Amino acid sequence: MAKKFPELVFSGVQPTGSLHLGNYLGALKRFVEMQATHDCLYCVVDLHAMTMPHDPAQLREATRAVAAAYLACGIDPKRNIVFNQSRVAEHAELTWVLNCVARVGWLNRMTQFKEKAGKDRENASAGLYDYPVLMAADILVYRATHVPVGEDQKQHLELARDIAQKFNNDFAASIAEHGHGDAFFPLPEPLIQGPATRVMSLRDGTKKMSKSDASEFASIGLTDDDDAIAQKIRRAKTDPEPLPSEAAGLKGRPEADNLVGIFAALNDETKDSVLRQFGGGQFSTFKAALADLTVAKLAPIRAEILRLRADSGEIDRVLADGAERARAIARPIMDQAKDVLGLIR
Repeated sequence: MAKKFPELVFSGVQPTGSLHLGNYLGALKRFVEMQATHDCLYCVVDLHAMTMPHDPAQLREATRAVAAAYLACGIDPKRNIVFNQSRVAEHAELTWVLNCVARVGWLNRMTQFKEKAGKDRENASAGLYDYPVLMAADILVYRATHVPVGEDQKQHLELARDIAQKFNNDFAASIAEHGHGDAFFPLPEPLIQGPATRVMSLRDGTKKMSKSDASEFASIGLTDDDDAIAQKIRRAKTDPEPLPSEAAGLKGRPEADNLVGIFAALNDETKDSVLRQFGGGQFSTFKAALADLTVAKLAPIRAEILRLRADSGEIDRVLADGAERARAIARPIMDQAKDVLGLIR
């Protein structure tokens, strides 16, 4: 019988750029919901942010900004563990171990490296190439069983599963000898759910929402004021047809599909439910309702983020406490891994 690991959720957000509506609906909102049903570790993955050129002062502030967003959205740092990755050295330590398990051919297949490195691949950092192994270590150093991921991270999670399986196979005899049964690491499962797990640009429904977009009207920031939110939604790209009466009619209409999906996710309903109310109508009426809903949902979050950012002491205390609690889980697992590997400690 395969070994059963206690259910544990791990997820992280990279501190690069300001957080936006896509981050909220695709990740943060779901993090808040999961804390009611799972034990969770929520990490600000600042080591991942170093894989591309970065400014140290900006990284420090962006790390605090992500932590503030976690708290402002409703993540309870007493119920969950909220911390920044670089404070827990076991993430980097296990990465080296897993680098010796992962195969170069596996990493060569990672599409996100090809996208981020672009044509100048020879000048990309080794860290960017190795990013998926660090992500595997983030998860496995806690023996996390479930990871909420967007579609763009599914391939990396599949790699984490492959690495865990190879470690379990390669060291099976030692794992059993040290009392860990038939597996040292679990094979983490993805958690992909909700009507808007991938929020797209307001200016191009085929591109993911991003703060780095050339147009300031492409994304809605979590700290945008009410007027900015309403203006961006009013100017969101649509098509000349009225809204369909059911979700099947959104096929081939990426901008319409995106806006309906945002409304559904913000209001915790299905796209069909939204279209029962607005189907057949003009976009102007729907956009006005979407703007009101978005403002109502984001205004309290914005206010709490601004309160927390005004005094970073509260954020720093949460991150320090979370790191201590995270390390209490990670250190024994890392020590056990060393024993299995034959390393003297």
